Amino acid sequence: MAQLNYSSLQVDDMLSKRFDDELRKARSDSEPALHTISNAALADGPIAERRDPCQPGRVVSRYHMGTAALVRKAVAAAKQASPVWRSTPYQRRCELLRAAKQKFIDGQARLAGLASAETGKTRVESLAEMAEAVDLIEYYASEIERNKGYIQKLQPGADEARIDILRPYGVFGIIAPFNFPIALAVNMATAALLTGNTAVVKPSDKTPRSTTAALLMLNAALPPGVLNVVQGNASVGDLLAKSDVDGIVFTGSAQVGWEIIKELQAGPRRKPVLAEMGGQNPVVVSANSDLDAAATGIVRSAFGFSGQKCSSSRRVIVERPVADALKSKLLSKTEVLKVGDPSDASANLGPVIDEAIAKRIDAALVTAKKDGKVLIGGRADGLSGHYYKPTIVVDLPKDHALTREELFAPFLTVTVVNSFDEAMAEANAVEYGLTAGIYTNDEKQKEQFLDQIEAGIVYVNRPAGATTGAWPGAQPFCGWKSSGSTGKGGLGPWYLPGFMREQSRTIVE
Repeated sequence: MAQLNYSSLQVDDMLSKRFDDELRKARSDSEPALHTISNAALADGPIAERRDPCQPGRVVSRYHMGTAALVRKAVAAAKQASPVWRSTPYQRRCELLRAAKQKFIDGQARLAGLASAETGKTRVESLAEMAEAVDLIEYYASEIERNKGYIQKLQPGADEARIDILRPYGVFGIIAPFNFPIALAVNMATAALLTGNTAVVKPSDKTPRSTTAALLMLNAALPPGVLNVVQGNASVGDLLAKSDVDGIVFTGSAQVGWEIIKELQAGPRRKPVLAEMGGQNPVVVSANSDLDAAATGIVRSAFGFSGQKCSSSRRVIVERPVADALKSKLLSKTEVLKVGDPSDASANLGPVIDEAIAKRIDAALVTAKKDGKVLIGGRADGLSGHYYKPTIVVDLPKDHALTREELFAPFLTVTVVNSFDEAMAEANAVEYGLTAGIYTNDEKQKEQFLDQIEAGIVYVNRPAGATTGAWPGAQPFCGWKSSGSTGKGGLGPWYLPGFMREQSRTIVE
């Protein structure tokens, strides 16, 4: 069977059975996740609990809550390890990180079971994430090799050697998200380490076990202090951002991300922040388009992982002549989706992550019924967790908050417009600029979309996913506007340089 990715629809029987076994184990074993400093496991701090989004009465994870003293200890360990690690040849760093690839391949079912237990993610999504982690390690190692360690000889002088080199900043604090607890933690940590930085990672308090298990695989071959892990909630993330690190890598909400950016940009020594911060992603459907391809791509992108991807389709913007036909096709493709526990191989959607998001969805549904029309959706009947049917809302007033603010849920709005120009204006009328898609058979409209759309990741006529499906080396994940801090993204060729600063060397020979 071909390698899984986020466009895959099924898992082979043997791997599926292994996933089931590991999911059961993950739900029955809740040993607290530990901190790791200088390769030593620490059980410091009080124990906190994480509830199962499929069965909120069940504890699925426990972890030791970090403290200010523990954060300082982890950063100090990373700083102590920094001189030797940055002096390690990049070829050796690649060798050490690549050693983890086979561990991820051999442990894919176990890691996927842990991730699914903590997030409610389906088996296809969970196992695809393990494949992405492997490809991330290889892609970044190949990139640093292709760029020869980011060292370039410049124009020579009569008696001078001139070299341009990118050098690591030092220690990066890494704040990982819950929605891709393994792939994104590996993404950020691997990039930092391969470029010669050391790191302190804080897993999400919603996914402490899965993220930590992945980081321990990375850490197995590394010298002490190069990769450290501190558990905790948002307050511990704040402690890390305000600690003596040399930069921060963050994936999460725009509100938190921009607070971190402001914090690290203040003072006499500004520190880099590489942040990806979500999106309110539009899909433009023109009157001249393949509506079947559009409906297929939109539904897959809107409702995969219950809409809890930064790249999920949030808004459909359709020209009036085909609006009713598109709504009908969206409805028919959504009606057949099954909401259920990830232990059910036929489930297309699991629960949302926690009660906080559930309350936001409940409030949004009330607003949607009052100000527009809920075509399909609502709480899923007969399921005890935070389960919601995929929801499509139509007939909202122009500029309505539900079309402007990210809900992070299986919640899609449809806006009807009178022209393609109006569609483009609506697509860009939000503060976010992460992903966007278009369906059209008009070449001029394609060109206009690609020229005018304010988003870093764009897809044209893609039935596999209108706005989702980014993969290492294929679709760099670069956010514009409020969706990103650098204009360059992970998974692509410009990510690694963000972890380094330039130094020009002129040496008299």
